[in-house]
Amino acid sequence: MMDNYKVETDSRPLAGRRVALTHPAWHSCGTYRVVLGQIAAYRALGAEVFPVAISSDPGFVPGRAWIWKSFSDSTPELDAGARFYGGASFLAMLDPRFLTRVLWPYIHGDQAVIRLGMAERAVLSPEVEAAEYDLVHCNHFFLMPVARRLSRGRAPIMLDTHDLQARQFALINERMPWLPPRVTYEAMLAQELEAMRGADLLLHLNAQESDAFRAMLPEKRHSLLYPATPPAPTGPGGEDIVLVASNNTANVESVIWFLREVAPKAAGVTVKIAGNVDAGVRARAPEEYASYKRWFLGRVDDPGAVYATARLALLPTISGTGLSIKTVEAMSSGVPLIATPQALRGMDAEALSLPGVSLADTAEDFARALVEAARAPAADESARRASATRAYYDARFSSSAYERNLATLTAPLLARGS
Repeated sequence: MMDNYKVETDSRPLAGRRVALTHPAWHSCGTYRVVLGQIAAYRALGAEVFPVAISSDPGFVPGRAWIWKSFSDSTPELDAGARFYGGASFLAMLDPRFLTRVLWPYIHGDQAVIRLGMAERAVLSPEVEAAEYDLVHCNHFFLMPVARRLSRGRAPIMLDTHDLQARQFALINERMPWLPPRVTYEAMLAQELEAMRGADLLLHLNAQESDAFRAMLPEKRHSLLYPATPPAPTGPGGEDIVLVASNNTANVESVIWFLREVAPKAAGVTVKIAGNVDAGVRARAPEEYASYKRWFLGRVDDPGAVYATARLALLPTISGTGLSIKTVEAMSSGVPLIATPQALRGMDAEALSLPGVSLADTAEDFARALVEAARAPAADESARRASATRAYYDARFSSSAYERNLATLTAPLLARGS
């Protein structure tokens, strides 16, 4: 019996441990898929997980089921265990310190200060506030105020950086009518780095991001940890040509480029565009949206299911930084891909020469590859399971790989805190 007990304990090294996992109250995006992988990994390793969704919008305090309904309905995967919430009250917005230190910089474009300010004032679910934790896993620097609160200076904090956020904020600000003088990239980066200094270990999703933060914060501990991305189905297959994208700046720009530059050169081809990117395209490129409105499916509950009936997946990425989670998901399905080199950013050189991935540097190349692939026979389920892209995913982004690496990284942190 002792031998059996030892085997079970070794296979669940976090058994008996409590982990608070803070994440933005987002859905239908890459960050959400990463968070789901984190939760599943901790539970597989035996930990009790407390996922805490933090909203950056005012009024999203715990206990208001009606105000959280849209998020809750859009994240049914979180119903597999207890879920918790956090957000700042409307009353907190009236604090003179909030008006001068947070709101005033924000109307000049300071995306970092508003997110940090809302997290600092977040009211948390009473159960999660009262619990003691062995480890806090924080997603995004701007939730570090919540992570520090839950840590109480005792539990170690691991921070998943999810790319260099100041870069994303600068992109968002390019089209926003902020009051002058506009906040600078450097000012937002300084806040990002300062918040990150409060973590015991910084986790990075790709090599590019890891190199950048190691140079800027050489005194901190860093680790490159590819995210556990849930696999998309490898079948049964079908005739759909699909493009999956959520409504963020990079995705909207990429879809607009595809509709303007590629689609007109691929006559006779029909594409299904899944995800809430339709809202961004409609706002920024109304003519292209009107021309291809029938292609847009809108938000889908299960992006993976889109790949199940696909014959081909498109990744017309022209902007963005860090690892592309939608690229990882597409690879896991084993379906043939047409991609720009930008879609494979953050991956190693092997990804650029994988069988089943057609790289296209220009709109003409992309359209030509699309027309040719649309005429080719669709791969069946067995071929997709045995594909090079699926093997690449299994070796780097599967749950088993993530769990193994996560256990290795948490062991010294937990030993220090014991």
